[in-house]
Amino acid sequence: MKRSNRDGSLAVFPGSFDPITNGHLDIVDRGLRLFDRVRMAILVNPDKQPLFTVEERVAIIREAYRGNPRIEVDTFSGLLVDYAQRVGASVIIRGIRAISDFEYEFQMALMNRRLNPQIETVFMMPAESYSYVSSRLVKEVFQLGGRVTDVVPPVVERRLSDKYGTPVRRTPAAPRARRRGRAHQAGGGHEA
Repeated sequence: MKRSNRDGSLAVFPGSFDPITNGHLDIVDRGLRLFDRVRMAILVNPDKQPLFTVEERVAIIREAYRGNPRIEVDTFSGLLVDYAQRVGASVIIRGIRAISDFEYEFQMALMNRRLNPQIETVFMMPAESYSYVSSRLVKEVFQLGGRVTDVVPPVVERRLSDKYGTPVRRTPAAPRARRRGRAHQAGGGHEA
């Protein structure tokens, strides 16, 4: 699937990334197995009211991928296929978390193919542990005082804390295991 040119193959991974999650990072990692470079393209949509500005989202992604020259970050408006062609990408990466995502993404992929048959869409599923994670859910959980440590990179957790003016909630310590002797006595040798 890798297309050869002087800079190697390039895939565009579009989204609002408000904010990026570990699910997004997982999709990028999977994309890097197939393509030389992945460009995270932030859609500039004046009709939406994002939590983070476009500039903040670019900075967050750059910090999350600091030191990785295979990850690029950019912004775009207008048609995605026009943007992909302009930057020399032959593939659009789309993440699908659940079957409910597929119908919309499939329609978009078919329309993009109609608009530019030279650009393919590749659907990728994140690791199962991130299949329920969305940017909207991350913001909601954090705002209500929940922990998001396991579903976002550290830079996002810090930025959410700054944005909402609330401290980062750390993972609570694991409960202490019961004393083995007591469990053996009560359960006849099996832990209770």
